Amino acid sequence: GMGAAKVRDLFKQANEKAPCIVFIDEIDTIGKKRDGGQYGGNDEREQTLNQLLTEMDGFDGSKGVVILAATNRPESLDPALLRPGRFDRRIPVELPDLQGRIDILKVHAQKIKLAGNVDFSAIARTAAGASGAELANIINEAALRAVRLGRSCATQEDLMESVEVVIAGYQKKNRVLSNKEKLTVSYHEVGHALVAALQSQSAPVQKITIIPRTSGALGYTMQVDEGEHYLMTKTEMENKIATLTGGRAAEKLIFHEITTGASNDIEQATKLARSMVSRFGMSSEFGMVAMETVQSQYLGGDASLTCSMETQTKIDKKVTEIIQTQYDKAMQLLQTNQPKLHEIAKYLYEHETITGEEFMQILNRPMIEQQ
Repeated sequence: GMGAAKVRDLFKQANEKAPCIVFIDEIDTIGKKRDGGQYGGNDEREQTLNQLLTEMDGFDGSKGVVILAATNRPESLDPALLRPGRFDRRIPVELPDLQGRIDILKVHAQKIKLAGNVDFSAIARTAAGASGAELANIINEAALRAVRLGRSCATQEDLMESVEVVIAGYQKKNRVLSNKEKLTVSYHEVGHALVAALQSQSAPVQKITIIPRTSGALGYTMQVDEGEHYLMTKTEMENKIATLTGGRAAEKLIFHEITTGASNDIEQATKLARSMVSRFGMSSEFGMVAMETVQSQYLGGDASLTCSMETQTKIDKKVTEIIQTQYDKAMQLLQTNQPKLHEIAKYLYEHETITGEEFMQILNRPMIEQQ
């Protein structure tokens, strides 16, 4: 009976101290759905919840007590807790948009010394999908990098590098690749970048690098959208899958051999293709039918299939088909532009990191210049 007693005590104190705000964090620990009393009537958690429901009854504005609660699992809460008169207003705290990211970066940047020419919007664009905590970490990493390099203030370059640290991990200087592996990674990354650049409706390439990272990546291609993106068209999703298969296609085309380097690409491409079929109704075979439901969207959003075994087999076949079609498209694009693939991969092999501008310059250069 301790939980119920504590709830009574909490509300007693709140009424004495009114006007005040009562904030309950992680409300799902005591506010979970009641499960038909299968534990008997003396379940401790249920008593606590009942007491909370009772205390919240009859609340009105004149009492001067406001109750707020936070949870990552709103779908698991008891419906009685969410009815009008109790917690009747929901405020989802989503990941910040572009302007939100700029403002959050500015708040955290007040704590460190910055160079005068720092462009927050460029950093915010690069860090698409980052949470507030990750943005704070980006500023912190930039300050640490500036100190390590003996500078008195953090520059734009420090901030850009720290975005990569948060996304992909630190540069792993002690991991030395053999020349053959380094060449393979060069072609793999340029394969991604070329396929992305040669397709319309694809995010522009910002940077390509073949310096290994602590996350296990031996290199990566960074694409950054110009503005904020809330909807993805079917074409954009297909283009993204083609870009993901571009690395493996380049390996196959140049070395007639494939490596383990594409494991993450394969994972992402499969996830995208499966979502197209089972969640977004983008296949003519199934049309607008949801084949899977997403649970706890604020905690990673696990999806579970809600269809028969026969349909699952069909979905798997369709997913394989989508990825194969895009792989063939990527292969076709790379075959047509093979001289450029060689030229850019050679440049990347020598320089280890190239910017989006350098990449586009080489790509748009007429071939005669190399003679």
